[in-house]
Order: sequence, then C-alpha cells, then structure tokens
Amino acid sequence: MSTRELRLILLGPPGVGKGTQGRKLAQTFAIPEIATGDIFRNAMKARTPMGLAAKSYVDSGNLVPDDVTIGLVEERLAGSDAQRGFILDGFPRTAAQATALDALMHKSSQRLDAVIEINVQSPEVVRRLTGRRLCAICQTPYHNDSAPPAVPDVCDRCGGVLVVRSDDDEATVLTRLAEYERKTSPLISYYRAAGLLKVVDGNGDVEAVFRRILSAIQSPVSPVA
Repeated sequence: MSTRELRLILLGPPGVGKGTQGRKLAQTFAIPEIATGDIFRNAMKARTPMGLAAKSYVDSGNLVPDDVTIGLVEERLAGSDAQRGFILDGFPRTAAQATALDALMHKSSQRLDAVIEINVQSPEVVRRLTGRRLCAICQTPYHNDSAPPAVPDVCDRCGGVLVVRSDDDEATVLTRLAEYERKTSPLISYYRAAGLLKVVDGNGDVEAVFRRILSAIQSPVSPVA
C-alpha cells in the first residue's frame, strides 16, 4: 500500500471499468474512490444541507443542477479520509463542473495529479454493457462472456433469475454513449490543454489495465503542443 498523496480523475464512458479500477487504486493508495452516485445517496441519507437540496430534485424527477452537485462534491472532499487524496469517478461531467473543481482545488491549496482517460472503443463498450446480468433476488452481478453463471440465467448464489438492468439494453446503452460524447468527452480536450491528461488502453483483463494506469501515474505528462 502506497502512502503518497494522489488526486486523480477517471474519465471514460460507461463500461470502460472506471469503478473497478477506482476501487483498486483506492486500496493501493489508501485514499477514497468517490463516485457521484455514492455521494448523492450518502448525502441524502445523512440529510446534509446539500443532500437535502439534491433530494428535492431527485424526488421530483428532475436532474440535480450543477451548483448542487458541486456543493455535494465539496462536502465530500472536505472529509478527513480525502485529505491525502482521492479518485473521482463520475465527476466532473461537464466543462462547468471541471472549472468548479479547479476552483475547489485552488481554495484548498490542492492540485490534481492526473486525469486518466480509460480508452475502449464503442463496440467493445456496448458488448460489455449489454452482456451484464443481475440476480433479481440477491443482486449478484454476472456477465455473459467474462463472468457467466454455471447455469444460464440462474444465479449461482441463490438460484434467482438473472435479469438485464433497464439501462443495459442496447438502445439505452447507445443513448448513454451518445450523451457521454456530447457532454463529457470535451473534458478530454480541457484536461489535455491543462497538461493533466493521460490516456490508458482499457482493453484486456483488469490487472493488465491496472498496471497501465499505475505506469501512467508514475510517468510524466507529455508536453502540450
């Protein structure tokens, strides 16, 4: 386990493995992996001021606006476990959020070390996401190719029926990828211009991708042209 300080952003569309790699990095560097969805759920459960603000939008079926999302991230980054560093997954999603994060870093006299873009081509992302299955009873995850059950469509753990999550059907996956390209991919240019972007091949097994990320973290960023 490393004791160095490290502040990272993981970029990439759904299905490239940000959550898996974020958890491995968090364990290796003893810093928290901070996913936007978890921030929302935990803040709403704890009924923090920003959590209550987010809940009002979620309960009404509306998107949580940038100012509330940024406020929630600021609350989370102020936590004692994040003072040595963090891995952000799912934030920032837009240029406005990236600018706000820069301001938060400056306010706390901190700086980002790198932004890791995990690169996987769209056909492979679609294959990964549409192949996912989930036990309807115990929520154990499976994948048709990489982690199939012993008996097709039956959970190894409890015998429950395996289902496709609503956001993993092909039409929804394609919509999510298009939304990523529209809103989030401009961040690649933003962080490249800032000299923070490092692109990592996200193909192959989890350990191979993890080694590439560690190598990218340790290597200097190429100069901006």
